[in-house]
Amino acid sequence: MLDIEEFRKAGYQAIDRICDYYYSLEKLPVVSQVQPGYLRKALPGKCSIPVSHIEVDQKNADSAPEQGEDFQDIQDDYQKLILPGVTHWQHPSFFAFFPTACTFEGVIADLYISSAPNPGFNWACSPAATELEAVVMDWAAKMFGLQNNFLNSSGVGGGVIQTTASDSALVAVVAARSLYTRKHPEIKQEDLVFYTTTQTHSLGVKAGLVLGVQCRALEVEAEDQFALRGSVLRQALEEDKERGKHPFMIIATVGTTSSGAVDRLGEIGEAVRDYPDVWIHVDAAWAGVTLACPEFREKAQLENINKYADSFCTNFHKWGLVNFDCSTLWVKDRRYLTDALDITPEFLRSKHGDAGTVVDYRNWHLALGRRFRSLKIWFVLRSYGIHGFQNYIRQGIELNEYFASLVRASPTFELVTEPSFALSVFRILHETPDSQADGSLSRDSLNELNRSFYAGLSSRPDILLTQTMINGTFCVRFAVGAARTTKKHIDEAWTIVQDEAAAAVKKWSKLQ
Repeated sequence: MLDIEEFRKAGYQAIDRICDYYYSLEKLPVVSQVQPGYLRKALPGKCSIPVSHIEVDQKNADSAPEQGEDFQDIQDDYQKLILPGVTHWQHPSFFAFFPTACTFEGVIADLYISSAPNPGFNWACSPAATELEAVVMDWAAKMFGLQNNFLNSSGVGGGVIQTTASDSALVAVVAARSLYTRKHPEIKQEDLVFYTTTQTHSLGVKAGLVLGVQCRALEVEAEDQFALRGSVLRQALEEDKERGKHPFMIIATVGTTSSGAVDRLGEIGEAVRDYPDVWIHVDAAWAGVTLACPEFREKAQLENINKYADSFCTNFHKWGLVNFDCSTLWVKDRRYLTDALDITPEFLRSKHGDAGTVVDYRNWHLALGRRFRSLKIWFVLRSYGIHGFQNYIRQGIELNEYFASLVRASPTFELVTEPSFALSVFRILHETPDSQADGSLSRDSLNELNRSFYAGLSSRPDILLTQTMINGTFCVRFAVGAARTTKKHIDEAWTIVQDEAAAAVKKWSKLQ
């Protein structure tokens, strides 16, 4: 066990090693090269540096050590055993999934948070945690251009930090369901339905599974850039009404995971005019931070978010410079959260809570305890400032636009969708003996070719992209956002993409 001075020494070493890690990050493989089950075989034994085959020097153990070990050995094992099993999301050649923020400001904030932990379930547990959250959520709302009734200072709506966008959506569905059933107590739960699209993140379906209510995914089309149109929603509302179902919510998206689609919030808002009890939740998990830049607000639907959304979510821990986890959720009327989630047994009551003079954030989410996440936002926004935050977002979009220009100029590839903020979705488009009358490949043949292409990409340690399937079309996603990515890394990625495409085409043509 460490005493204070031993902790001081270990802390210095940890910071030194973290700095060394970031100095060497670009030289590391993006993708972990270990094999499944490597760690159980190695723990708690020692290993040499080679990653693929870890050599165990001592007998494995199936349980924690009976006696405490030297902390230097433990820290060394982190370097030798754990780091080789890490996929480096902050690597400048990481273009998969979505950005995951990590700033030194956030690291230091996490250190402070860990040094004085408290569950933060009411104001009295840690007044600073509650009050700073209310402050920084208003800062962020103003930075994004959200209207005043989303502010905590309005006393009507407000913002709360959740763990992930999945939790934010689940909380919104709980609040929407509670509000609807309070208004319509005669309605059975099995008759409730809420809507997503075939491009919505799986968080919608999962919320339906957790709550036992029907989630209906509406089809979206390529000609609409895979965005939900108001006419499609209106038809679904009418169909379900005729079937005796009761729609209570729509989860719309600004920046879907697969394609970066932005649902037509204005049309959606108009479609639910005749259904005033339908809650509109806007999930902008990775793309919502673009609202910080005025020039992207029209594309990101700010005006319609302010006009129609009952709740809005974006994740600072994705493209927002704040270390995981930090999902921000705003609602226009906080009562709908507290009416659905306020459980206050005697042991949780407090003088200020009973008087209603403070916010008890436990009633704004599902869990009781919560971390002091607002400190991370506070450190980051104060260090970067709004201008620094904006420049980071603009840089990611500019780099993606550059990559998209390379795709457009190439006869080998095509963009499957128009670039969306910092995301491009593309595939090989190639003529072969299997071509149809117009010279193009059948969809199945193109999908087969692109799967081979992606298999080559995904086998490489020096780059990481992800695959997706959009309305039956297999394609590859290229997501920019790592803070250390530069034009040089885009050029290197483009060379790799071209090489792997050439290899895939050559291999695929021989098999025809």
